[in-house]
Amino acid sequence: MYKVLKQEGRAKRAEFTTVHGTVQTPVFMNVGTVAAIKGAVSTEDLEQIGCQVELSNTYHLHVRPGDKVVKQLGGLHKFMSWNRPILTDSGGFQVFSLAGLRKIKEEGVYFNSHIDGRKIFMGPEESMQIQSNLASTIAMAFDECPPSKAERPYVEQSVARTTRWLERCKQEMNRLNSLEDTINKNQMLFGINQGAVFKDIRVEHAKIISEMDLDGYALGGLAVGESHEEMYYVIEETTPYLPVDKPTYLMGVGTPANILEAVERGVDFFDCVYPSRNGRHGHVYTNMGKINLFNAKYELDDRPIEEGCGCPACQRYSRAYIRHLLKAKEMLGMRLCVLHNLYFYNTMMQEIRDALDAGEFAAYKKRKLAGFEAGE
Repeated sequence: MYKVLKQEGRAKRAEFTTVHGTVQTPVFMNVGTVAAIKGAVSTEDLEQIGCQVELSNTYHLHVRPGDKVVKQLGGLHKFMSWNRPILTDSGGFQVFSLAGLRKIKEEGVYFNSHIDGRKIFMGPEESMQIQSNLASTIAMAFDECPPSKAERPYVEQSVARTTRWLERCKQEMNRLNSLEDTINKNQMLFGINQGAVFKDIRVEHAKIISEMDLDGYALGGLAVGESHEEMYYVIEETTPYLPVDKPTYLMGVGTPANILEAVERGVDFFDCVYPSRNGRHGHVYTNMGKINLFNAKYELDDRPIEEGCGCPACQRYSRAYIRHLLKAKEMLGMRLCVLHNLYFYNTMMQEIRDALDAGEFAAYKKRKLAGFEAGE
């Protein structure tokens, strides 16, 4: 159940109640592709840094260790020892990023595993079955993610197929949720809006899927090569045609500035690999922009990554020490940077929620963006 508590313009402050707990939105979902956050981050760490929702990947877990293995072990929550919500993405994006290894047909996609090359078939029913075995809180519909610069006729065909696949996902999800041996019989389904950067295709698709009365709606196929301006335009033009009384999820986005811009345009669920990927390379986020701890100027810098930050890294360690760990290729260096970045993102989402509660989001956004642009 999704309940909008406050609105400021298009920006939404809401509560999303699930079988695994209530999510306060806007929310950033911490990406744990193979049921693990890259950078040696544990489930306890996630709890400590304020993570509300963990995101795992259907395709990767199907390939290894196998969704049937996860089901035998009691589902993803038990497997990871995580008792808060989990969203699984459908595997569609991963399948379509394997462009040289796949073949799309109406029934689904034939492709080769990136691990051992074995032939795999995945369609809407298979994706739902895998996600049901994983027993995540929220399952994503299986869609095709056309390249942002794809030609219009291709995008039209692709979006029509995604709609047909969504119908099949919904039917299969209902069937799976009614089975005796299904672990999570309350699994939710989010549909995905596609259409590359064509406004009319996006809007028409949003109208069609809105009528399917799903648990939530995502904007897919963005941050895949188009400019930030194009992305903001698509979000702005499309969100008015998605149900305001359901969560709106912008898949795979983005930077702190992207998130602020998208919240203003009505988005309230986010995920992105940036905080963990950047952290593993010594790039850390602060309220004065991103800094690279490999830079020589931090060699003797005994300050924390950010003064006043409550994350485990800043509570105890200096920039100089973390830089030394990174240079020495010690895993702890990566871990501390990833923890800081995830804490930064989760804390920023809390600040966004507080600002919306107070009716001060516009002022908060302006202040935050000015800080990022000012730099150190």
